[in-house]
Amino acid sequence: MDMLVSPLIAAARVAQRQYESYDQAAVDAVVTAAGWAIMHPEHNRILAEMAVRDTGLGVVEDKITKNHRKTLGLLRDLKGARSVGVIAEYPALGIVEIARPVGVVAAITPSTNPGATPANKIINALKGRNAVIIAPSPKGASTCAALLDFINAELDKVGAPHDLVQMLPSPITKDATHALMRHADLVVATGSQANVRAAYASGTPAFGVGAGNVAVIIDSSANLAEAAAAIALSKTFDNATSCSSENSVVILDAIHDVAMAELAKVGGVLLEDAEKAALQATMWQHGKLNAQTTAQSTAMISMLAGLPRPETASAAFLMVSETGTGPACPFSGEKLAPVLAVYRARDFDHACKIVAEIYAYQGAGHSVGIHSADDAHILRLGLELPVSRVIVNQVHCYATGGSFDNGLPFSLSMGCGTWGRNNFSDNMNYRHYLNITRISRRIAPREPTLDEIFGEHFSKYGK
Repeated sequence: MDMLVSPLIAAARVAQRQYESYDQAAVDAVVTAAGWAIMHPEHNRILAEMAVRDTGLGVVEDKITKNHRKTLGLLRDLKGARSVGVIAEYPALGIVEIARPVGVVAAITPSTNPGATPANKIINALKGRNAVIIAPSPKGASTCAALLDFINAELDKVGAPHDLVQMLPSPITKDATHALMRHADLVVATGSQANVRAAYASGTPAFGVGAGNVAVIIDSSANLAEAAAAIALSKTFDNATSCSSENSVVILDAIHDVAMAELAKVGGVLLEDAEKAALQATMWQHGKLNAQTTAQSTAMISMLAGLPRPETASAAFLMVSETGTGPACPFSGEKLAPVLAVYRARDFDHACKIVAEIYAYQGAGHSVGIHSADDAHILRLGLELPVSRVIVNQVHCYATGGSFDNGLPFSLSMGCGTWGRNNFSDNMNYRHYLNITRISRRIAPREPTLDEIFGEHFSKYGK
């Protein structure tokens, strides 16, 4: 496999060395060109249709929306951001920061977003004057190849170096992907936890993301109609391919029945016990999530599970009542389908406990949603739960990866901190694709006295 990957790496290094000499304006022209390659309406539709056709996952119109919104938002974040030369100065500290490329980036991307995720990684890598080689999932390889054709055609227009953006040739194999990770300068891995662990074990510096399994709390102070509408939109978008789509909703007892009625109004159908058992047997086989139900419509899932009621096939999403967590209660885990587990909490303390138990099983570090008007409850989630993001009164699958009405960076790769076995807890962004050199000059000395440091300690505890 090294013989397959080595020519790609060599060509990427030649292109990157040339690209490294570009000034900020020239880099930004390259970034904009790469962004337009996927946002061009004709390209976007081709990529979305190809993605659904070849992966069998998701919804064409939703992928068009995702490709557009995520790329437009990313370009908004990058516009005016400095990634060449001096990017920050701190006179009081005597520090000047200089942006430097990381080199050749190996970008591992999933089948769930075979257009949007590679585009996001490519654009961020180019912002840092890097070359990038994509290792797509086998199912997403055709979409990725079409995307790269569009990108390279746009890069030719602005005179960017050839071989700045490449991908592994088909057929995509684990051996080739692992060889690419070994030879690159940085690995950025999104997708299966097997790929993330392989990235960390490659010997190359790596950013990988943790598993999703988002829970959302509907608090007693929530606007229930708005909460239900937001959850429904998030749960159904692209047939729940996103790791940021809610998998469980925890509803406080005081408003449980009214909240369930609101969820029913927006298309949620609660399954009966026998239907839940049939769905569980279909979605999990031999202890693993069945790929046949991943990112499928409720009509398809209902047919596969043999659910008898016609309303399940026409539902926007399916709901199952749940009380437990862990392997014996698989609905407490990530489902990657328009299926939502519903928990009933006695009070907010109990709601927090349920969410903590869900994350102890799966999804720690990612994010939690809450619909509430109680600032103390909202803050408590950030102080106590093992999450990197608390998404408040928003459509979770839009908001977690950045949205036009929140301040999170636009991204399709969310770090989950050490809770999720990751080395970062941010939304992956262009700064993760930079080395930063710091110039340090002498400043006025700031050496404290012993009393300044230890005075209070000594007065309380003695010497």
